[in-house]
Parts: sequence; C-alpha cells; structure tokens
Amino acid sequence: MQRQSQLTSWLQSLFPGETFSLAPASSDASFRRYFRATFCDRTLIVMDAPPEHEDCRPFLHAGRLFEEAGVHVPHVHAEDLKQGFLLLSDLGNTTYLQAMNENLRDAAYARGLYGAAIDALIKIQLASKDDELPPYDEALLLREMRLFPEWYINKHLNRTLTDAQNAKLETVFARIVANNLAQPRVYVHRDYHSRNLMVSEPAPGVIDFQDAVYGPITYDLASLFKDAYIKWDEAEIIDWLIGYWQKARSAGLPVHEDFGQLYRDFELMGVQRHIKVLGIFARLSHRDGKDGYLQDMPLVMNYLRAACIRYVDLKPLLNLLNELEPPEETPTGYGF
Repeated sequence: MQRQSQLTSWLQSLFPGETFSLAPASSDASFRRYFRATFCDRTLIVMDAPPEHEDCRPFLHAGRLFEEAGVHVPHVHAEDLKQGFLLLSDLGNTTYLQAMNENLRDAAYARGLYGAAIDALIKIQLASKDDELPPYDEALLLREMRLFPEWYINKHLNRTLTDAQNAKLETVFARIVANNLAQPRVYVHRDYHSRNLMVSEPAPGVIDFQDAVYGPITYDLASLFKDAYIKWDEAEIIDWLIGYWQKARSAGLPVHEDFGQLYRDFELMGVQRHIKVLGIFARLSHRDGKDGYLQDMPLVMNYLRAACIRYVDLKPLLNLLNELEPPEETPTGYGF
C-alpha cells in the first residue's frame, strides 16, 4: 500500500487538479507491476519498479532504440528513477495470446497478427548497432542454460546429476552455444512472444523489452514461433518462418540464403531458449511461489525433445532427458 500511495502522490504532482482512478493493469515474472490510470479523457500506464529490485534504465534505453526504429512501444511521458516510476502510453489490454484464444486459435486469424509481428521484428533488426545493447555472449547463454540443472533437475525433479551426466550436459551446451554465437547478430527483444505483443493500432504494440541484448538473429523468431503459451502446427510455423526469411532477405538482413540452414539455426536457438525457460519456470515456482508457470512446462519440453530427436549433436541431451523423465509419447516433426 505504501508503494501505491507514493505512486498516487507522484501522479498527482504531474497532473495537479485532475482526477483519476488507478487499477492493476498487469504484472510479470519480476518485481515490476503496472497500473492503468484512468482520467476523464484518456488512460495512461504507470510502471512501478521498486529501485531496490529493478533498474528502469535498460527499459528506457531499449524503448528509445525500438521507438526510433519505428516500432510501436509505450511512449515515456514522465519518469522518476529515484522512486522507480514511469508514466507510459497505454497500448490497450488485449495481448496476442488473448486475441488468438478468443478467436479459437484460428490459424488464418493468427496469420495476420504474426505478419505484423514479423514486420515489427524486421524493423528492430534493421536498426541494430553493435554498441547499444549488452552482448548476448557465451557467458550469458551458458548462464541461462545452467538454470536448467539447478532449478529444473535439482529442485523440480529432485534429481542430482552424476558427474558423467553433468559432463554430457555441458558438452551439449557447448555445441548449442557454438551454433548460437556463429549466427549474425542483431537487436534481440528476448521475450518476443504472444504475451508481450499487444493488439493495438498500429499493431503490434511491443512491451517488456527491458532485457534486450545484441545477439543471434533467430532468437526472437524462436520466442515468437515456439511460444511457451500457445502451440501451432509445425507446418504453420515453417510457413510463417519462410515469410520472415523472404521479407528479411528483401530488407537486406544477414539471413542465410539457404532456408534449411536458417531453420537449423532457428531450431538450435530454440533449444537454448527452451532449456533456459524450463529452468526459469521451475525457479518461479519453487523460489517465488508462482506455480502458474508449471502448466506451460509440458509444451516447452515437447519443443525441446522434438529438436533433440532431429539433430545428432543433441542426442546426448535426448538420452539424458529420457533418463530423467521417460516420455509418454515421442514428438515428431519436420527436418531439413
């Protein structure tokens, strides 16, 4: 209540004499909270990011880069970094996920949303410079994947890897990272998926970009098309990915001329993300008491197993997954 009282006082100082109401808009996996301030003639969003837990500066910096690239992100109307408050434009309250669920996950409807998301992503990638965002380097890629043995295997499954199993895991991690680091680098949103894309005008509204980095070109594609929160037929995903590839080549982005190579990079980048996400979801549950993410684990694991079945370099990881959790059924899919 003290934070909300401080937030209300800050808003009153910005809009003296105006009346408004505050209501929760959303929250996320961090300490950030969002409120919708409703005035008589407009609505605005207030980010509450306690400075002892959150640093608003990466959000401000990435938001400026993306806005300058022509992407629809929340415009910053006011900021108070000392208190951890930002006043933002309101991109609405309908996420891609909500809209697609309301439309019964209809692929034809989704195609329009994903087309707009691809166009926005290409704008972000075209604006990339190598000295603006933190590098998505080997240390960070590995640190993220090591959340998997720490939180998913040890805490969630309550299993301890043998030295041999751990060595097998590290060998596969090294292979994944080698592929990731060999890819062309661009700005990476890092959570470019259906919960962070808003149905707005223009579409999409892009939010939650404070963790943006400079890294592999397929990362946001893996976030978008191998989404932890919504599943599509693989043929549909490949069709959307081909659409991106064609547009990216026309725009002059450094994508492979061979779609098969792009698809392999997309798959291996997805594996890095799936491993990380399983660790994060387990941590959110066991450390932070946010058990809602557990329901999303099976889809992520299915993505991971399907990729491991296709690629010889990932076979040791598949064997380890089978040792830890024998699958109920074997995922199938396309290969190139």
